Amino acid sequence: MKIIRLLLCRVVLALGLAAGPSLATASDFVRLTDRDDLFGWEAVGRVDLDGQGFCTGVLIAPDLVLTAAHCVYDTQGQLIDAQSIAFRAGLRDGVSIAERQGARVVAAQGYDPKGGMTASNVRNDAALLELSEPILSTTAAPFVIHATGRAGDRVSVVSYGRGRDAALSWQRDCGVLWQNQGILAFDCSITFGTSGAPVFYRDGRRARILSLVSGGRVQNGEFTTAWGMELPSLVDQLKRDLRALPNPAASGARFESVGGLRGGNAGNRSGGAKFSTVGGS
Repeated sequence: MKIIRLLLCRVVLALGLAAGPSLATASDFVRLTDRDDLFGWEAVGRVDLDGQGFCTGVLIAPDLVLTAAHCVYDTQGQLIDAQSIAFRAGLRDGVSIAERQGARVVAAQGYDPKGGMTASNVRNDAALLELSEPILSTTAAPFVIHATGRAGDRVSVVSYGRGRDAALSWQRDCGVLWQNQGILAFDCSITFGTSGAPVFYRDGRRARILSLVSGGRVQNGEFTTAWGMELPSLVDQLKRDLRALPNPAASGARFESVGGLRGGNAGNRSGGAKFSTVGGS
């Protein structure tokens, strides 16, 4: 068994890799095409990397998008220039609810962009993209973070992915398999582009974000398990790190991309996904 990072590096979605089919069938997904279908999910959007690929992201504040850390690094371990990242809320068939350019981006301090798919990287695979302008909550209401999940919890995933990149897809029901040391495992269906997709928990109230898709286990050519991280303390630290950065609007400086391990602007991402075994700390 291996873990595959769901990293889209170029418009060629397969990245030169043969990806096995997902366990879910088409009937397990709802394509959120019409405005009525999208209602309530507008804050989930596509994170586009200047034509080089995409991930999924979700608003947790009018100007903050939560996504996977590995989505904002290139294969040289450098953060992508935040200004080359666009967030397209509720994108469906070329039309988005709102679209904003990135301003600043921070990745979790514990994430090592050159470290492969270790347990430490899975539990720290989160980043915050600050938008150049907020998106009104009346247009796309941000989601809040939920506490940690437990085995047996029922969840859902709203995401873009290979073969369904033009509109959001909602997998209405999947489950938490286990939780251990900041990592959660799900039986949700994943594929390239699902990276950073919110895993939602719902208990009669509006859905809350339990985790983000970081990667998945492949067995016999099929994605059998999705991996994510616990978010409450991780997101709190990301917000603190973002507040600690210089304010480019106030200083007149160019927007910068800053991460826990290294900072500065980066060129366009290139390369492919990595395979490794989850382990280590």
